[in-house]
Amino acid sequence: MSNVFDVEKIESLKKIKKNFFFITAVFVSVIIIFGSMGTIGAGERGILLQFGAVKDRVFDEGLYFKIPFVQQVVKIDVKMQKDEVPASASSKDLQIVTSKIAINYHLSPDKVNNIWQDVGKDYNSRIISPSIQEAVKAVTAKFTAEELIIKREDVKEQIKINLAERLIKNNIVVDEINITAFDFSQSFNEAIEAKVTAEQLKLKAERDLERIKIEADQKVVEAEGKAKAIKTEAQALMSNPQVVELRWIEKWDGKVPAYWGSASPFIGINK
Repeated sequence: MSNVFDVEKIESLKKIKKNFFFITAVFVSVIIIFGSMGTIGAGERGILLQFGAVKDRVFDEGLYFKIPFVQQVVKIDVKMQKDEVPASASSKDLQIVTSKIAINYHLSPDKVNNIWQDVGKDYNSRIISPSIQEAVKAVTAKFTAEELIIKREDVKEQIKINLAERLIKNNIVVDEINITAFDFSQSFNEAIEAKVTAEQLKLKAERDLERIKIEADQKVVEAEGKAKAIKTEAQALMSNPQVVELRWIEKWDGKVPAYWGSASPFIGINK
């Protein structure tokens, strides 16, 4: 009886051992299968690492395969990103200018492995921010403080070109930049305000002078017109005495003065 029990126990242990190996094999197989594949989402790229070393291959969006436990895939965003960086520089006339630059950029999709290898994931603070500072300084030094205000679009375009040339060396593409603020010292702002006020007063004085000149010209024309009319009438009176009688008749109200009696008011007027 004991021998039968021992045999059954041995058979049971064998089954358990066999099941354990089967389950283990299945589990390892699942790990290997799922560990050897993955997916890259929209707007991402996959950087292939082998024992931590960056490989030349870059995975596009979709399904990828790798060697489990040997290779690793790091996902990196290549969609357009936005950042805003403060910058300080001196203008051509040595005015201190503080600005804020908003930049839209994206990583070069087929070069993300080089970015990861050369810079890592801190490319913003290590590459983009310092490059903006240098680009702003280089361009701002070409303009006076007043020109920075007047030629703002030109300044923006030059900063964009300068910055794009710097960042493309690290496989970062500039899409657009905007200057969201240009601030100057208080003394410069006061000087600009005084200049604007002076120009406005000058313009007002010029307009007033032009108005006075026009009014004076109008008065001269009116006076010349009146003088011409008087001269014309005088000449008419001298050449035709009957005109005087006509003017007198036109102004007479039709009433005979009481002390004249029935005398005609037209005594002495030629018929």
